[in-house]
Amino acid sequence: MDRKRRIVITGIGPITCIGNGKDEFWNSLKSGKSGVKRITSADSGEWENVDVKIGGEVKNFALENFFNDPKLLKSMHKDMDRVTQFAVSGAKLAIEDSKIDFSKIDTERVSTFVGTGIGGITTTCNDQVAFVTGGQKKIGVRSIIRLMPNAPSGFIGILWGLKGRAKSDSTACASGLDSMLDALNWIRLNKADLVITGGTECTLNPLSMASFSNMGALSKRDCPPEIASCPFSKERDGFVMGEGSLITVFEELEHAKKRGAKIYAEVIGGAGTCDASHITAPHETGDGAARAMIEAIKDAEIKPENIDYIHAHGTSTPLNDARETFAIKRVFGSHAKKLAVSSTKSMTGHLIGAAGPIGTAVCALTIDTGIVAPTINYQTPDPDCDLDYVPNKAREKDVSTALISSLGFGGHNTILILRKLKN
Repeated sequence: MDRKRRIVITGIGPITCIGNGKDEFWNSLKSGKSGVKRITSADSGEWENVDVKIGGEVKNFALENFFNDPKLLKSMHKDMDRVTQFAVSGAKLAIEDSKIDFSKIDTERVSTFVGTGIGGITTTCNDQVAFVTGGQKKIGVRSIIRLMPNAPSGFIGILWGLKGRAKSDSTACASGLDSMLDALNWIRLNKADLVITGGTECTLNPLSMASFSNMGALSKRDCPPEIASCPFSKERDGFVMGEGSLITVFEELEHAKKRGAKIYAEVIGGAGTCDASHITAPHETGDGAARAMIEAIKDAEIKPENIDYIHAHGTSTPLNDARETFAIKRVFGSHAKKLAVSSTKSMTGHLIGAAGPIGTAVCALTIDTGIVAPTINYQTPDPDCDLDYVPNKAREKDVSTALISSLGFGGHNTILILRKLKN
């Protein structure tokens, strides 16, 4: 692995409930805007027996807002689940933001790594109903390509003619950040000069919501939807489901400089571990998360005190937020009290496989602008969560180095570290 090959972020493409595109997304985060509402389809009959009907829904989404070729659009509507539609639209935004002209670079040196925790579950649910009611004749050849979790990365490669490796990580809430960690190492290995990478998720359907609700993961407290997600606050009782995608462009530094690309931040390290303790609950001491942070800091060749800001996993569940706080304090010691720590899931909801990429974009924009997005809906301090969570209002802060945390069902813990570009 060539440590001299440095990797930077040159494009950011969000599709979220608080805005599509970098500017709308970032302006919403800075202003503390929540995108959590009652789900549009929640009044339909299939939702009748589902007890949680709020989420971070991407409203008025249409492929036609991103692509204009009629023949292509017809094919995309047939072949793509909503989860893939989110991914290709986010990729288009990231590629445009990065100002890449693929006719001028070697597309065999461009890879596509996009993670998803659940994949095309909308297709799975709809086609199961169609099969039960109408039999095999109601199931088309496109069902498999719509539901398969590698479809987002595959279609991005097809649409832009990207001939490097294309793959999808599926490690629950760590899926997207695992894809980004793989992208970092793939470029370090000199297997690519540029990777389109991130995560995508589309789980605002009755089956997903019912299952997450039955396991006790979702917020059910009696409050307006906009304040249901309240990471680190004592009132927290579960997360709010979100949907969307966040796709970025990871690029080798000299490659980016040569074409005059804007650079948001440098990706300097990362790591992953397994709790090896429980399929859904985080380790009771935060051990796996702490070890991942320690390994990522080592990989970045920095010291814990070099970190200025952490975009926490911060799901708004009682266990995650307390145990993640414990892990941060274990790793950073007295420096933990000097850190700014926030979770933008308070505004977007929890995007599962796209959660880590959301955090990565937030950290890149924080480094670029000197503004830390807040944790909104923070009301009552919890003795178990006693760090600086940037409550309720954005803050001006010169952030040189930031850490992103993604902790997923299965005991997956993934960390990525960004830094302001230095010569």
